Amino acid sequence: MHSASNPLDWPAYDELLARARHTTGVEESVTYGQVLIGDIDVMLIEFDFRFLGGSVGTATGDRLVHALSTARARGMPVVSLLATGGSRMQEGMFSLLQLQRVARECHLNKESGVPHVAVLRNPTTGGVWASLGASADVILGVSGAQVAFGGSRVRSGEDVHHPVFTSEGQFAAGLIDAVVTPGTLPATLVTWLELLTGGTPEPADVPKALGRTELPTDGWDAVKRARDPRRPRASAYLESYFDTYALINGDRSGGVDPGMLCGIGWRAGRSVAFAAQTGTATRPAGYRTASRLITMADRFGIPVLTLVDTPGAANDAASESAGLADAISGVFAAVAAAHIPVTTLVIGEGGSGGALALAGAGRTWITPDAYFSVIAPELAAGILKRDSAEDLADQLRLRPQDLLDLGIVDGIA
Repeated sequence: MHSASNPLDWPAYDELLARARHTTGVEESVTYGQVLIGDIDVMLIEFDFRFLGGSVGTATGDRLVHALSTARARGMPVVSLLATGGSRMQEGMFSLLQLQRVARECHLNKESGVPHVAVLRNPTTGGVWASLGASADVILGVSGAQVAFGGSRVRSGEDVHHPVFTSEGQFAAGLIDAVVTPGTLPATLVTWLELLTGGTPEPADVPKALGRTELPTDGWDAVKRARDPRRPRASAYLESYFDTYALINGDRSGGVDPGMLCGIGWRAGRSVAFAAQTGTATRPAGYRTASRLITMADRFGIPVLTLVDTPGAANDAASESAGLADAISGVFAAVAAAHIPVTTLVIGEGGSGGALALAGAGRTWITPDAYFSVIAPELAAGILKRDSAEDLADQLRLRPQDLLDLGIVDGIA
């Protein structure tokens, strides 16, 4: 007859547990409790790798479920410090089934607007990474930590030391948000907890225009101004607008677009989320990162600011293969579904649907050195078989003052 603590009657398992408890001074591989990080009460979950490799058994699952559900009941953020080899072999499928329980609690916490910051320490592998860790809103990886679904003992020989199986490799692939050191981790946690819990329902302020203030004389002048390399880009607007900000990274599906800056900043005593194009053709990973940001901000009641600046969506073969239309659709859907206000400022080129996807309906402004158009004038000329893109720029009515007259934008910044 098996016992609850040894459901498979695994030989010497009870002795292994007793030894682990004596070595670590704790009852299980996970401890948890309410702590103060900065000025914020959080539910802290910590794995101890010394306890049977930080593995998850049925008792561990009970602890994780209780910690996550308690955080939800108290409305407090979760910080999980992972260091685990995954499921506990000595409990077989009873161990593996704990991942379903953990995943359900993580989902319920998301639905309830409970922020979760996960810290991936060395190592973080197996089902805990795939359930508790990867589902977090913000994921921080400790520098040099092994991070992978498959641990080093189950990977093929040529993959054992591949750099993708590290915090740095996961960051490069857009799967985690930042790489930290043990020294920088405390301050980073405080920053993210403040940003994730600092939202108010009022719309984000419209940023001040940083470039030229006079309006363009004609359509082609507007296009040239928007393409001027001296025009302020998104990074300048973010630095001017926020007291401080932190970036999320990647689309969590293996893609990163450096031309899309997404994150949350602190302005006038509250949090404002942002998705900002930097003037390049936006790739699918950029749109998916923006969707992730807007959806996350909506859950936590954080208003969103979008900065539009792109000649259009990247339409090369690689982007099409990566699901460009689906990625753009995801941003349209995220903006449409958001309960929080989305404020938009067009700061440069506003090219076609690749720009419009980020625009908040009824809350869109434009700077004097920007334009917004159904398509770039040169491409319109090609489609319509016209000789002059310059003449067509006037007909497209893409200048800031034209767009204001037409009711397309709400104002000129």
